Amino acid sequence: MRVHVIGCSGSFAGPGGAASSYLIEQVDSDGRTWRVLMDLGSGAFGPLQSVIDPAELDAVIISHLHPDHYLDLTGLEVFWAYHERDDLPQLPIHAPEPLPQRISAVLGRDGDVPDGVDCVPFAHHPLSDRQQFSIGPLDIEVRRVEHPVEAYGFRISAGDDVLAYSGDTDACEALDELAAGADLFLCEAGYIEGRDDRFSGVHLTGLRAGQAAVAANAGRVVLTHIAAWTDPAVPLAEARSVYSGPLELAVPFAVYDTSRAAASA
Repeated sequence: MRVHVIGCSGSFAGPGGAASSYLIEQVDSDGRTWRVLMDLGSGAFGPLQSVIDPAELDAVIISHLHPDHYLDLTGLEVFWAYHERDDLPQLPIHAPEPLPQRISAVLGRDGDVPDGVDCVPFAHHPLSDRQQFSIGPLDIEVRRVEHPVEAYGFRISAGDDVLAYSGDTDACEALDELAAGADLFLCEAGYIEGRDDRFSGVHLTGLRAGQAAVAANAGRVVLTHIAAWTDPAVPLAEARSVYSGPLELAVPFAVYDTSRAAASA
C-alpha cells in the first residue's frame, strides 16, 4: 500500500497544511489501482486535488465527526454533485451514522439531495465497532476508540501488508489490537506530557503513542495530528523515549509504503 499525507495538522488546519486526510492506494491482481481516502478534514480538499483527480476516488472512510476529520466532505460533495461528468456513480462513504445529517446541516438544507440536482451523490455506510468490510483489494477492520464522540480507528490490510490508523483516541485496548504487528502505524500524538495532563479520554501524548507502538510491535511509526501550537519535536522525543523502531513525523505530501523494507531503507 501507498499512503499519501494530504493533511496532518491536529484539531484545525495549520499554517503549514490541512487537517487530517490520507489517501491510500493499492493495485489489485488485475493491475487496477484502487484509491481510498481516509478522513477529509478542514482545508484538505484543496491539496487533495493536487495529488489526484477526486473523480478517481473509489471510497472514503471517516474516523469521526469532528470538523478536522470530515468537514471538507462538503467540498467533495459539491465536486461530485455538480461535476461536468454525468457518469459518476454514488461515492461510498463509510462513516459514523449521523454524517448525512451533519453535512446537510452545514450546507443549510433539508435532506441529502443537493440543490438543483435529483440524486444523492454519496452512498452512506454507517460504521460500527468490530465491523469488517472490503474495498477492492483492501480489507478494513473497524474498532471504536477512546474519544469524546463516536470515533473509530482502522486496520487496513492488503495481502500481508497492514496499515493501522489511530484516528483520534487516548490509550485504549482497541488501539493496541488495531496496531498489533502493523507494518505502518499512523498514530496521533495531539497532546504532550505535563502540559495536557488535565485532559483525559481525548488524545494520545507522544509518550502514549510510543507505548502503543511498543505494545503493538509495530514497524514504521508516523506521528500525526500535532496542533500548530505544539513544537513537534516534543511528542517525537516523548515517543522516542520508549520506542526504538523507525519513527518520524507526518508531513504534508509525504508518501509512505507499508513494506517494512521501505521503513528500514
